[in-house]
Amino acid sequence: MGDELKRRGFFETYTPANIRAELAHRLAAFRRRRLAPPVAAPAAGAPYDDRHARRVGQFYDARHDQFMAVYGPVIQAFRTTDVRDLLDYQIRSIGLAPGQRVLDAGCGVGAPAVHFASQVDLRIDAVTISAAQFDAARQRVSAAGLGDRVSITLGDYHRLPELFEEASYDRVYFLESFGHSRAKRHLLDVCWRMLKPGGVLYIKDLFRRLPLRPQDTTRIDREIHKINEAYQYEVSDLNAILDILRSRGYILSSLKSVDLDLAAFENLAISNDFQELTGIALIDNWEDYVFPVDFFELHCVKPDFNLFERPDRHFLQSQLAARNH
Repeated sequence: MGDELKRRGFFETYTPANIRAELAHRLAAFRRRRLAPPVAAPAAGAPYDDRHARRVGQFYDARHDQFMAVYGPVIQAFRTTDVRDLLDYQIRSIGLAPGQRVLDAGCGVGAPAVHFASQVDLRIDAVTISAAQFDAARQRVSAAGLGDRVSITLGDYHRLPELFEEASYDRVYFLESFGHSRAKRHLLDVCWRMLKPGGVLYIKDLFRRLPLRPQDTTRIDREIHKINEAYQYEVSDLNAILDILRSRGYILSSLKSVDLDLAAFENLAISNDFQELTGIALIDNWEDYVFPVDFFELHCVKPDFNLFERPDRHFLQSQLAARNH
């Protein structure tokens, strides 16, 4: 059969009808690419207002010593008793690998970035809105001798394109810092701009819990309001965030609860210690208390293919994203 095909002429193998159909298909694809809106075009919206971000910086500046006294250098509530176990877990979960360029959005005093760079040969640009954290993070990087791998920038992560080169990062990650944004649609668009095609956005954060009983709704709302006001936060609605991610073009690679070993889990006691020390969001009635949040990890891929060129093959996105996870 192969020899027979070789002996056939061009117009015997490719009929005029075949050629016309192929030309029509390619012309239609070309027109779709020209008419399709650019993948990176942000959705129209109100201009970004940085007043809340400045309040976040002021909050951490004012409470810096208290955070260090209770949390130490890793300011995450959902954690292990030995925070090195948590940070090693996050290396695997974020998908950090040698040679990557990574962006730490909301780096605190830089302990995760320093640990990651000490374990993996990569480059991390880290940003914090707090002047006190900025100073502490720079000292930590210098003491670790990692100035060639970790850079610390004082700035607002909503303005990342003003601070760093766009489309240059393999990973952008948030470690319980995402909730400090009250402009999340804008922030997720900014992250898209910073990621390379095929890059991964990783978010570990707390999200509004759905009540199992109708009577719990008011209690959950009350506790979330206390968190938001006390910590300059905005606890996210998970479904709303997923809608923003998917409408922006991110491929949702995975969504899961934080998969820590139960024996190593600290059981959030550290948050209670901080509340006792500071009086912030203090729980004064445990009998009436309903735990208000879930902790989740989100992995989202910026696709390295044109979303508009072959919409009929959109179902293959999971296989295409898996190459980058």
